[in-house]
Amino acid sequence: MANIKSLAKETAIYGVSSILGKFLNWLLVPLYTYVLESSADYGVVTNLYSWTALLLVVLTYGMETGYFRFANKNKENADQVYSTTLVSVGSTSLLFALFCVFFSQQIANFLGYPTHPEYVWMLLGIVVALDAFSAIPFAYLRYINRPIKFAALKFLYIVLNIFFNLFFLIVCPWLLKEAPWTVSWFYNPHYGVGYVFVANLLSTIIQTLVLLPYVFAVKFDFDMQLLKKILRYSIPLLLLGIAGIMNQTLDKILFPFLRTGVEGAAELGIYGATSKIALVMLMFTQAFRLAYEPFIFAQQKDKNSLTTYALAMKFFIIFSLLIFLGMVLYIDIFKYIIQQNYWEGLNVVPIVLFSFIFQGIFFNLSLWYKLTDKTIYGAWFSFLGTVIIVVGNIVLVPLFSYTGSAWAAFLCYFVIMMVSYYFGQKYMPIKYDLKSIAIYSVLAICLYVISLFINTEYSWLDYLLKTVLLAIFVAFAIKRDMPLTSIPILGNWYAKKK
Repeated sequence: MANIKSLAKETAIYGVSSILGKFLNWLLVPLYTYVLESSADYGVVTNLYSWTALLLVVLTYGMETGYFRFANKNKENADQVYSTTLVSVGSTSLLFALFCVFFSQQIANFLGYPTHPEYVWMLLGIVVALDAFSAIPFAYLRYINRPIKFAALKFLYIVLNIFFNLFFLIVCPWLLKEAPWTVSWFYNPHYGVGYVFVANLLSTIIQTLVLLPYVFAVKFDFDMQLLKKILRYSIPLLLLGIAGIMNQTLDKILFPFLRTGVEGAAELGIYGATSKIALVMLMFTQAFRLAYEPFIFAQQKDKNSLTTYALAMKFFIIFSLLIFLGMVLYIDIFKYIIQQNYWEGLNVVPIVLFSFIFQGIFFNLSLWYKLTDKTIYGAWFSFLGTVIIVVGNIVLVPLFSYTGSAWAAFLCYFVIMMVSYYFGQKYMPIKYDLKSIAIYSVLAICLYVISLFINTEYSWLDYLLKTVLLAIFVAFAIKRDMPLTSIPILGNWYAKKK
């Protein structure tokens, strides 16, 4: 249990920065939906950021996990592992950036933005390349257990991005009216959505510069033979990583090809904006991932490690379902994050939330093939997920628009989650508490279904009744698995009162 508390502590530290930072970044969603001219403009943002997320996975090609694996496997050569992975990712990122700069027009033509090739070299070139390179120094901070420094540097980027977005989208238009001489020499009022990408570019460059001391934290010692070993371990994780990001991005990448024109771009904008409401779940799964990956390698030699992994799974699912209920029960409040014209897409939020839960469970289950060096299974699962989500989108999007995209992602992660569990029990059997997991899942779904019938004449009464439903889930969890005495600070106070 002490190990679980340690994991919870680091998840909380990573989570505070992730949740607070992403919450602040989340506030950009209403800014975009209210300031940009149309939902089609936000569709451009949704589409290009989906490409950046996918390309970032490709350009890191599993080397973060490879670094953790080999640094923990041979601790006396950990610095050499760090140096080797940094040089490898840095070199490929540089080549990719040069490719995007030189062929920006051709890439822009393919993506459907022929009049804006600068979107390509700014966002898909420089920003993605720098983010991929920075992933290894950030992994180094996680390896040496510096979650606070990690969080601070991540938070810096968020603050800078918000600042530049507010500057270009709010301040500059105001100054252009009140004191045009201050901004007219560089600001183009018709550039619109392009300034979203300019803000990202500036923020990424500054963050990378601040991160440089950790780039040079160890002596450079590149080893080609070591790199080959890391690549053999990590390359299968590339496909796994692609599958991991597909739940968030592939549907938005395919969408413009399946629903064309301005109408398709507008629908994609609605889907992108409403999906952002589910971001709280993604924040939690990402925070858990940041803490859990180094944790599983560090715990591998512990004789109680399998029990610890099973407990981690159960508590992850409990908190995931709690977040799910918190989001769907108060969706009438969360919907004000986005402009009213986007509300027609709110029906996909519960589907997206469960997709993120399946994604988190799938990541949790991935420990068996990472610890047994059978990462090829991750590649096969990834390929299966790719097939499901591509076929699902091709079949469902023409019929149901973005609702079809949401169900395709849901199906993708549900299937590969179940397949990973089946094979995991063959090669690394872990006695997960399936009974408790089933009970919590059924309880959460039942409470959600009950909430759908709550529709009185008074909104305050609706919220009160829904709060009672949420309290039922919390009380059940406390009674069954999380007694108050086990909760830090609150547990001490409760024990004294007793």
